[in-house]
Amino acid sequence: MREAGLRSHRQAGLARLYGATALACLFACAVPTAPALAQTIAAKPVPSGTQMLLAADTLVYDNDKHTVTAVGGVQIDYGGNKLVAQRVVYNRDTKRLVASGAVEIINSDGTKINAEHIDITDDFADGFTNALRVETIDKAYFAAESAERMGGVLTTFHNGVYTACEPCEDKPDKAPTWRIKARKIIWNGEKKTVRFENSNFEFFGFPLAYLPAFEIADPTVKHKSGFLIPGIVYNNHLGVGVKVPYYFALSPTYDLTVTGSGYTKQGFLGEAEWRQRFNNGEYTLKIAGINQQDPNAFIGTGNRYVVDSGEPGDPNKFRGMMGTKGQFAINERWNFGWDVLLQTDKNFSRTYNIDGFNDLAHQSSIYLTGLSDRNYFDVRAMRFEVQEDTLSSDPTARAAKQPWVLPSLDYAYIPDTSVAGGQLSFNVNTRVISRDRLDETFDENSKVVRVPGVEGQSGRFTAEAEWKRTFTTDGGLQLTPLLAFRGDAGYVNANSASLTAVNDMATNLGQDVDMRSSLARYMATLGLEARWPLLFSMPSSSHILEPTAQVFVRPNEQYVGGLAVPNEDAQSFVFDASTLFERDKFSGYDRIEGGTRANVGFRYSGAYDNGWATNAIFGQSYQLAGENSFAAPDLVNVGADSGLDKRTSDYVGLVGFNSPSGFSGSLSGRFDEQTFEVRRAEVKAAYSSLPISLSAKYAFIEAQPLYGFTTDRHEVTLGASTHLAQNWRLFGTGTYDIQSNVLVKDGVGFAYNDSCFTYIMTYSQTRDTITKEVSQNIGFNLSFRTLGDFGSSTSAVDTIR
Repeated sequence: MREAGLRSHRQAGLARLYGATALACLFACAVPTAPALAQTIAAKPVPSGTQMLLAADTLVYDNDKHTVTAVGGVQIDYGGNKLVAQRVVYNRDTKRLVASGAVEIINSDGTKINAEHIDITDDFADGFTNALRVETIDKAYFAAESAERMGGVLTTFHNGVYTACEPCEDKPDKAPTWRIKARKIIWNGEKKTVRFENSNFEFFGFPLAYLPAFEIADPTVKHKSGFLIPGIVYNNHLGVGVKVPYYFALSPTYDLTVTGSGYTKQGFLGEAEWRQRFNNGEYTLKIAGINQQDPNAFIGTGNRYVVDSGEPGDPNKFRGMMGTKGQFAINERWNFGWDVLLQTDKNFSRTYNIDGFNDLAHQSSIYLTGLSDRNYFDVRAMRFEVQEDTLSSDPTARAAKQPWVLPSLDYAYIPDTSVAGGQLSFNVNTRVISRDRLDETFDENSKVVRVPGVEGQSGRFTAEAEWKRTFTTDGGLQLTPLLAFRGDAGYVNANSASLTAVNDMATNLGQDVDMRSSLARYMATLGLEARWPLLFSMPSSSHILEPTAQVFVRPNEQYVGGLAVPNEDAQSFVFDASTLFERDKFSGYDRIEGGTRANVGFRYSGAYDNGWATNAIFGQSYQLAGENSFAAPDLVNVGADSGLDKRTSDYVGLVGFNSPSGFSGSLSGRFDEQTFEVRRAEVKAAYSSLPISLSAKYAFIEAQPLYGFTTDRHEVTLGASTHLAQNWRLFGTGTYDIQSNVLVKDGVGFAYNDSCFTYIMTYSQTRDTITKEVSQNIGFNLSFRTLGDFGSSTSAVDTIR
């Protein structure tokens, strides 16, 4: 008895822990909610003229009482509805079936009804039963002492129970995670509602709250107007917020959701989202707005979400947004769509976590895409919104410096037939860019000027053709000759401020200035790749070593040394093992790798009988002739300190492993070609096996002053997750900037999850690396299967499973 008492005490404590955040959810259930997943227990109408099929061990006819009795293994099939019982009596006058003995009815929709005795009409529409249990096709469960169905519309369960938790196979009498017990459960097939009267909500068998009456939408209804389950959020700049959404089911093809949110620090936020569906696609339109109670709360905190227009101290500061998304299939190969965000200031949607528009960098675009087996076409107009927390007047602010792309086009085509035994491919890219503000950076320490974007307009058209064919010798050596030709044409219309910035950069670098208003250039490439895969088989493992050498003969890159053209799409560049064997290592089209270059190295992979696997890449690159494109400066010094800006490059390598026990890891880096000093490194390690998951990452990047980074960068990220008990999980993560001595972000959370209930609670902090200002977020979510979700829309912590 003492052991049983301890278990009961622990279960009661666990129920109270859940109850702390579940009470609000129960309050929300007192209004109509979103449709649940359960199905009705109503049978579908049976077409007239349908025959009833009967099978039984014995049939007894009583002409005096006008009854037919089937005994032993009775099976009845009528219009897709099936009944199984030990005994069935059919009265031809009342047209009712009275079944007894392990009765099971399976409706045409898959719903199962189990009882010891049931009285039902021969069309399966009306009936009465005692001690029944109902299982829907979606694994939702009703049980009741008795139930009756009247008029084919109204079903009433007396002393009923509802849950969406599957019964425990080992302990079928064990209370489910949650259930609703009600004196009456009334399902109205005409009004499409399910009503609970005199009900109790239970967690793990313990009553948590009493609800006199509440109603939810008919479980079979996909769309029904009513309140959705509310949500709650917390942010130290906004305060505590409560969200109450209302859903309008206006039509099977369009609907509207209106949400009111109250924040303790900033007041009332209104949102509305319109959704409309068509046969070939859909679109949404969302608007949101708030008159902030205290705009000054954002000033001086490091999170300066103030609007440039108007006075920051205005107590009625209005902020708002309008966003729309859509996608339509023109046919099976062509799609048209858009994703557009308009807002009063650059950070409104991120500040108030407007779903679908809260990314740090949001790309607004209108696009047309076509895709087939060997063709790809994409044209789009784009605008980038950087939802940062700095004022637009701050020289480091990025939002106002972002360009309009009007448009960008990509086209790729590979002919079906081979050409001279090889594969021919074509690529076209074009883009037109317009920028309203000069994007210029200047470092006081290094006195380095960079111009990521000129104010004005620029355009470029690029077309490229490539042919390659692979020959394999008897010894297994694979030789791949390659021919490629590319042509570019473009223009630049830069204003005087941009030309002044370019002149300052040229003076700093000791370069000439030759900013072109138009350009035409080409690049021809003759290449050869040699690969020799070598297989080594051992008693318990196999290994493949693939020495690889490439040589590409090209003329010099044009229009580089004189800072002649902008570099808009090739600004991000990393030389590592993944780019070692690329023909053109630049990330975009605005730069072209020129000169004669050789890439030499090897690839390795190993597989072991015990389940382990290993892999590696190592090599080096050499500028054999001509001008080194990575040593030739452009407006952003993209190749500076990259490891390729010398005739003999740094070494790059990667080694990794995976084990069947859950361990995995990798080490990659770039090393000085003479001293082998580490220039760039990344170490990853992970372990995943119940009950623990661990991950760790360390990243180091040496200073690149000419590329805008004057100090070394060191960062460590750790994550862990452990299952404390069945269904319970504790997790946490943190990222530490070693150079700035700042814990950039950290968070912890715990969660419970089973087949019918999910609970998650998280707490996280983020810190500005310069001001050290802390931003805090608390998130929680409860999810009851078939009832809905309550809490934050997103987790505050990135979790690992």
